[in-house]
Amino acid sequence: MSETRKRTRKRFGGHAHKKQKGSRELEVGAQGVLITCNMNERKCTSEAFSLLNEYADALYGPEQPADRQDSLSEDEEEDEDAEAALKKEVSQIQSSIKTHQQRFSAVDSGANNVVFIRTHGVDPEQLVHHILSDLHQTKKRKSRVILRMLPVSGTCRAFPEDMEKFLSVFLERWFKAPLRTTFQICFKARNSSHNKRDDVIKAVAGLVGKMNPLHKVDLTNPELTIIIEIIKTVCCVSVLKDYTLFRKYNLQEVAKEPTNQEAANQNTGPQEAANQTQDHGDGEKADGSAESHDVTTGNGTKEAELE
Repeated sequence: MSETRKRTRKRFGGHAHKKQKGSRELEVGAQGVLITCNMNERKCTSEAFSLLNEYADALYGPEQPADRQDSLSEDEEEDEDAEAALKKEVSQIQSSIKTHQQRFSAVDSGANNVVFIRTHGVDPEQLVHHILSDLHQTKKRKSRVILRMLPVSGTCRAFPEDMEKFLSVFLERWFKAPLRTTFQICFKARNSSHNKRDDVIKAVAGLVGKMNPLHKVDLTNPELTIIIEIIKTVCCVSVLKDYTLFRKYNLQEVAKEPTNQEAANQNTGPQEAANQTQDHGDGEKADGSAESHDVTTGNGTKEAELE
């Protein structure tokens, strides 16, 4: 009896809590959209699918089912015996299933209150910018639990040597000379303690400076914002436009009617961007630096290191 109970515990208790690894987890090489919420991740995922599909259909057209262009023609079937034709058909179906992927699929982000929607055949930066632009113009609230929606254009292992190697190539699209712009760096780490915020910001700023020393830091209204989001051992990266204008890509905030003060400052962006230690809207902090590396320390740094 005791042996039976031990086997039962080992079979059902020892492994039931473990999450399946593989394509259902956030991994290096993924592109997609990182979404934050306050609890209720299931509702957040549902809202995200609805919102992403609505705007993706408008941008790219309705999603098409798997294409069966490689199916056998009648002439080919006549030239082959039934068994060979069947094997070929099965092979083609398997190949079609393998190559065709849905536009959006949810994966385990590895952090609480964070949902990651992986994208296929979609530019996450273009899509999310389009969503925020529409919400900013129409002031329509299309979500209840989604807070921020950040596109992720690239991912790498969240270790200094891997990040430096990846970012030295990834950032060239926006910062390689003769390109010249203003920028800030926003860093957030979750369930990771091996990356120090100050070190990451200095390293990224150094890479930008090497590409063109004429790039300048602007913490009030930068043309570009470099997003570094680390979850466990995966580093998610994107370079965003209109980060200040779109209220740090917060769907709740961007749909609000501007106050008189904000309307007066619309040419330079929301006043809150002047102080990068203010709240993102979901308890996160944003910081940027390049030349002086003068970043905020204290509670903001501790949060980034411990979460």
